[in-house]
Amino acid sequence: MRAHRLAASILVGAAAVVAAAAVVLTSDPRAGAAVDVGASLQSRALNGTLHFLVRLPAGYETGTRRYPVVYFLHGLPSGPTGYLQLGWLEHALDATGRRAILVIPQATRVQGGDPEYHDWGPGDDWETALAKELPAWVDAHYRTIASRRGRALVGVSAGGYGATIIGLHNLAEFGAIESWSGYFRPTDPTGEETLDVGSDADNAYANVLSLIPSLKAKLAREPTFLAFYVGRSDPTFVPDNVGLDRALTGAGIPHLFRTYAGGHSTNVWSDHASAWLTMALDHLRT
Repeated sequence: MRAHRLAASILVGAAAVVAAAAVVLTSDPRAGAAVDVGASLQSRALNGTLHFLVRLPAGYETGTRRYPVVYFLHGLPSGPTGYLQLGWLEHALDATGRRAILVIPQATRVQGGDPEYHDWGPGDDWETALAKELPAWVDAHYRTIASRRGRALVGVSAGGYGATIIGLHNLAEFGAIESWSGYFRPTDPTGEETLDVGSDADNAYANVLSLIPSLKAKLAREPTFLAFYVGRSDPTFVPDNVGLDRALTGAGIPHLFRTYAGGHSTNVWSDHASAWLTMALDHLRT
């Protein structure tokens, strides 16, 4: 059920210089500990403010090193503050022992919102905000490895769909793409019905399976780590994941697919989060 999805979303400032607010939310008193920063930008794609959390790794404030960035998308439907409810993910990144910046954005600005990470039109273009505006702002304000080889796009449930479809549409921006218990077409809030997002061309653009015929050539030009998993007892999304694995295998497209014990729950995601974050970072410059 998509009602169980976690949340994380992105609000990002438009192209050039935009005034930004940043507030330290949590800071471990120990020297060199990770720091959580709450930030917001004005987004042209969303025609308003987008809020997001930035977790800076231990040692960031006193060093000069540049870091890879993991962008993490949450599940839907959700609310405007759902992106602040992923403490287990922060702990999982710490447990990897790897130094990286973590960015967790909003994915909706209304309670019960479900924009499916899609570009719906002026003022509601979530893909553009997340794929273009947000990385540009983060690269301009933090010491990042500012290329596709320094960015991973990861998501859970609806965020897994968002990470996959946005990542494959924007291979020049992301070097690693992961879906955790996601699906691969826009769905209604139950996760069972495929949404009609407009014309036939619009629907094809929003469906990962429709991208496969041209994907092998694109990945040859932009090598990308593509991985996804699902719980074997997931009540809704096992067929989506098995189907994508078969389609990618049939097309000769390298990828990683795993199934795990469990359903569609935080227990599954937290159990495997450190390992999957490590895999994503292994395929980036660090």
